[in-house]
Amino acid sequence: MSLSALLKALFTYFHPVLMWTVFALCIYAMYLGLKVRKIRAVAGEERKQLIKGRFHIKHHQVGAILLSLMVLGSIGGIGVTYVNNGKLFVGPHLIAGLGMTGLVAIAASLSPFMQRGSLMARNFHLAVSAIILGLFGWEAFTGMEIVQKIMNQS
Repeated sequence: MSLSALLKALFTYFHPVLMWTVFALCIYAMYLGLKVRKIRAVAGEERKQLIKGRFHIKHHQVGAILLSLMVLGSIGGIGVTYVNNGKLFVGPHLIAGLGMTGLVAIAASLSPFMQRGSLMARNFHLAVSAIILGLFGWEAFTGMEIVQKIMNQS
């Protein structure tokens, strides 16, 4: 196997591995976000214990990583598809991926409003995040169909 063929294979499979990692991070971010939401709803000793978990800081950090990886993963997926095929395949996988990338940016952009206490921004952030997670679940499995096609062609 030549070096260029090895690099092509690495780039081809890097996108799916990265996006499955990002999917897992999305699930973790939602867990952290729900913990942050719970802190606002409880009082007393339970609240004190939850605050010690620093879930809000972890949620912001994971969210920032998600935003970066989602944008880079989308660009990388589009790039490797174009390099390997000389064209893009405009279909549900691509459209949903681009939609998720836009939704991640919207979810992140709500952060300043949520920090100011906007309940509407928090609820919208939660709704957008739930949509992202649902789309991502579907996207991950349709992506595996694409990986299977690539493996069958090799």
